[in-house]
Amino acid sequence: MSLLEILKIASAIATILTGVVSLFWPLKVRGFTGLEVNGSRGVTEIRSILGGFFIGLGAAMLILNDPVAYLMMGIAYLVVAGVRTISMFIDKSVVQSNVISVITEVILGIILVL
Repeated sequence: MSLLEILKIASAIATILTGVVSLFWPLKVRGFTGLEVNGSRGVTEIRSILGGFFIGLGAAMLILNDPVAYLMMGIAYLVVAGVRTISMFIDKSVVQSNVISVITEVILGIILVL
C-alpha cells in the first residue's frame, strides 16, 4: 500500500470522525463552526448534515474503494475551500477557525484528487 493510499484512507476516516463528533456532540461544534443552535431543530440539523452526511461520505469512500469516489470527495473539499475563502472576505469572517478549515479542506482535497 502506497503512502498516498494510506493518506486517502486517513482522509476518509477524518471525514467520518468529523461526522461522529457532530452526531454525538452537536453542541461542541458550535465553538469551531460558529453555528448557533436555536432549539432541538438546530441540533437535529447538525446531527443529520454535519454528522450523518459526513459519516456517509467518508464511509462511501472506504466501502466503494474506487478512485472516482476519492476524486469526487476531493473535488467537493476543494470547492468547499474555495467557497469558504471567498465567503471569508465577503462576510468579513477571516478568523482562526475558518483559516484552519480552509487549510484542512485544501489538504484533504489535494490528497483525494491525486
